[in-house]
Amino acid sequence: SGHRVGWGERHHWCPKDSAGGKLVTRLSGHPRARFRIDSNMSPAEVLDRERYAAEFLGTFLLVFTVGCSVLSGSPAAVIAIGSVLMVLVFSLLRVSGAMFNPAVTLGVFLMKPQEFPLLEAVKYSVIQLAAGAVAGVSIVGWFGNPWSDTTVVLGPCPSCSWVQAAIVEFLYTFLLVFVVLNTAGTKGYGNSKEGSQAAGLAIGFVVIGAGLAGGWISGGAFNPAVALGVDVIGFRHSFGWSLLYWVFQLAGACVAATLTMVVRPEDSRDSKASLGAKIAAELIGTFVLVFTVGLNVVQGSGNAGGVVSIAAILIVLIYALGDVSGGHFNPAVTAAVYTAGGGRMESVGEALQYIAAQSIAGLGGGLSYAVLTGVSFGLGPGRTFTWTSVFIVEIVFTFILAFVVLTTATLQGIAARAHSDIFAFAIGFTVIVGGYAIGAVSGGVLNPAVALGIDSAHAVHGGAFGGSGVYALAEVIGGAIAAFVFYSTHSSQEYQKGLLT
Repeated sequence: SGHRVGWGERHHWCPKDSAGGKLVTRLSGHPRARFRIDSNMSPAEVLDRERYAAEFLGTFLLVFTVGCSVLSGSPAAVIAIGSVLMVLVFSLLRVSGAMFNPAVTLGVFLMKPQEFPLLEAVKYSVIQLAAGAVAGVSIVGWFGNPWSDTTVVLGPCPSCSWVQAAIVEFLYTFLLVFVVLNTAGTKGYGNSKEGSQAAGLAIGFVVIGAGLAGGWISGGAFNPAVALGVDVIGFRHSFGWSLLYWVFQLAGACVAATLTMVVRPEDSRDSKASLGAKIAAELIGTFVLVFTVGLNVVQGSGNAGGVVSIAAILIVLIYALGDVSGGHFNPAVTAAVYTAGGGRMESVGEALQYIAAQSIAGLGGGLSYAVLTGVSFGLGPGRTFTWTSVFIVEIVFTFILAFVVLTTATLQGIAARAHSDIFAFAIGFTVIVGGYAIGAVSGGVLNPAVALGIDSAHAVHGGAFGGSGVYALAEVIGGAIAAFVFYSTHSSQEYQKGLLT
C-alpha cells in the first residue's frame, strides 16, 4: 500500500485486494481527534486545534511577510513572499493542508466536498481572514509608521483601471488554485512521493512568477487574506478594495476547480488521460504562458525579472499538467517529442492536435495581454543584429530546450525516476538560459505559439505581421535536431527496460 496526504482529512490508500481500491478514512479513537495521519514515520493524530492553529500561523506569517516586504520597498519582495509561502507549505502541509488562502480553501471544497465539507471550509476561511487582518493590524501597531516615505494601498496601480486589476487577480488566483489542486490536491502526480516533494516549490513559484508578471497592475494579492491584510495596513489612505478583489479571486478559484475536473475527470493516476483532457491541458498551459510573456515584456527593459517570471510560470504549469499531457505548451517541443518516437505520442494526428491547440491558445494569450494593457510589441532582431542572427540563435536555444525536455521528461524506467522530481526545473531553467543569453538578439522566444501570439497582438495594434513564421521555422528545426541528437545519445530500448541509470 502507499500513503497520501489529502486536503482536510487524512487518508490511507488501501490495496484493491483488501478494500476494493477505494479511498477510505481512518478516524482515530481519540475523542478530540478529527483526522489521523498515516505516514512513513509513525501514526500521529491531528487535532482540530492543531489544524486551525497551523492555518492561522501560516496565513499570519504569509501576510506579515507581504506587509514587511512591500513596505520596505525591496526589489526582491516577490521572491520573499513566494519563498515564505513555499517553506510554510513544506512545514504545515501534513498538519492542515497548508492552504493559507480562502480561494484555495474554496477550490479544495469544490473539488472534494465529501472529504472537505462546507462547514470545515468556512472555518478555514474565517481563520485565514482573521489571520490576515491580525497581521495587518500587527504591522501598524508594532511598527507604527517606520516607513514614513512609503504608502501601502491596495488597489490598481495609478495608471491602471479596476477592470485591469480584477482580470489579473482573477487569472493568477486561478493559476495558484489550479496548481495547488493539481500538485497537492489530487490523486495524480501531485500526491505521488515526487509530487509531494515538489508541491511546495510549485506553489511558491506561482507567487513569484505571477507577482513579477501582474503585480505592477493589481499589486499581486491572489489571496483574500492577503488583500484584507494589505487593506488594513493602508487603511489611513484607503480601505475597501479587498472586497472587490475577493470577488474575482474567488471566481478564479471556482474556475480552477472546474478546469481541474476537466483535465482530471477521474482524479486518478491509474487511468490514462483522454485526448480531450490532454488538449484541454495544452490549451490552459499555453494560454497562461503566452499571457505571462506579454505582461512581462510590455513592462519594458526595466523589468529585469521578466525572464525569471516566465520560467517560473512554465515550471509550475509543467508540475501541474505534466502527467496529463506531457506539459509541452510549445509546438517545437511537440514536434521533437513526436519525432523522437518510442511511443511518446500515439500518432501524428495527436501531435497535430497538440500543435493546433497550442497555436490557438498562443493567439488567445497574445490578444488578451494586448487588449488588457493596450500595448504590444513586435518580433525581430535587436539592435546591430540581423534576421540571420535571429534564425541561428532560435535554432540553437530551442534545440537546448527540446533536448532537455526529451532527456528529463520523456525517459522511461530507472532513467525516468532519476529525473522525476526536478524535470520541470530543468526545463524552466533552459528558458532562463535562452532569455538572458539571446534576449538582446531575438527576444529568446523559443516557442512558435509565443511567437504567433506576439505577432498577432502587434498586428492588431497596427504593426507588421509575419515575423512569427521565421521564428517558428527556426524553432521547429531546433526541435527536430534535438530529436535526432536524443536518438543518438539515448538508447530508447535500454531506457525502456530500465537498464541505464
